[in-house]
Amino acid sequence: MAVTELDDFFCIIPAGGVGSRLWPLSRADAPKFLHDLTGSGKTLLRATYDRLLPVAGAGRIMVVTGRAHRAAVEGQIPELDDASIVLEADPRDSTVAIALAAAILQRRSPDAIIGSFAADHVIDDERAFRRAVAEGVAAARAGRIATIGITPTEPAVGFGYIHAGELAGIEGAPSAAVVQEFVEKPSAAVAKRYLETGDYLWNAGMFIARADVLLEELALEEPALAEQIQQLAEVWDEPARRGPAVDRIWPELKKIAIDYSIAEPAAARGRLVVVPGDFDWDDVGDFHAVARLHNNGRRGRLAILGAVGTVLADSASGIVVSQSKRIISVVGIQDVVIVDTPDALLVTTTDNAQRVKQVVDAVRRSGNTDAL
Repeated sequence: MAVTELDDFFCIIPAGGVGSRLWPLSRADAPKFLHDLTGSGKTLLRATYDRLLPVAGAGRIMVVTGRAHRAAVEGQIPELDDASIVLEADPRDSTVAIALAAAILQRRSPDAIIGSFAADHVIDDERAFRRAVAEGVAAARAGRIATIGITPTEPAVGFGYIHAGELAGIEGAPSAAVVQEFVEKPSAAVAKRYLETGDYLWNAGMFIARADVLLEELALEEPALAEQIQQLAEVWDEPARRGPAVDRIWPELKKIAIDYSIAEPAAARGRLVVVPGDFDWDDVGDFHAVARLHNNGRRGRLAILGAVGTVLADSASGIVVSQSKRIISVVGIQDVVIVDTPDALLVTTTDNAQRVKQVVDAVRRSGNTDAL
């Protein structure tokens, strides 16, 4: 069955997080998903929404975001109605974002199948993406929770991994395999071994399941949180009751990632399968990734993003992000990262791009939160 024929499939886009490794471009008031980091003319959020439209169709895509970002999200996706935006009082990690949306959708459509797809990922081969989603939906129809794992192209240490076991034998999902375990970010040597076995996939955090199955798994592992989410979902479509419930319940919600609350326990119970995603995927996690996207994976080039000011380069490579009116000259420096904003300047190298988060932590400790 073609994915576009699935009338009971709903997509959830969790649009949260600051993207601290992309500071000072990404800030609390302008997080990563609200930026065009690919040069496509679309923000990552808009590109995600457009990618999901052929999968779920208009009216069946829900965005979960913070209250502070409502106007920006509505500006990026004016097609969204009020019922399709879930506003978080404050961040409570991926379990709350995804499970609350699933609980709301289940009350509106009891047989709903939901898929969760992050707002800040880049996927090029959308046809292959839709094929993987179709298999995930078939697995969900069979009562499983499915995740889409990305076929590794290198022994990356910045991603978690999924150990795929034997094929699950699910009709309509021929490549779905039983998940044996989730593995945290490995060392370089371990990642190399994973790549050589061919049994490990990158964990991209995409999940597909019947809403009731997802919520059942949450209730088994985190019963108190599951009950709180159901209480919120029960009143969500009644604004007069929603506000008091959020004020009362939200501060007590446990912060926990969906990997720990649902995915790993479901895998231990044999209920989780993984569908290999044979498409180019990037979570644009740091400026090294941004440079790679703009340079088509080739080193020796200087990517220029923003270019509000003038960027002059000679024998340089890496990336320059310009949001000020200054002239930036880069001469004889390889794999450099320069991010120039009106109130902050970052200079590092692509090899050290992951360490930018440490700088953000230091700025936070200094009390200069205006820069964050």
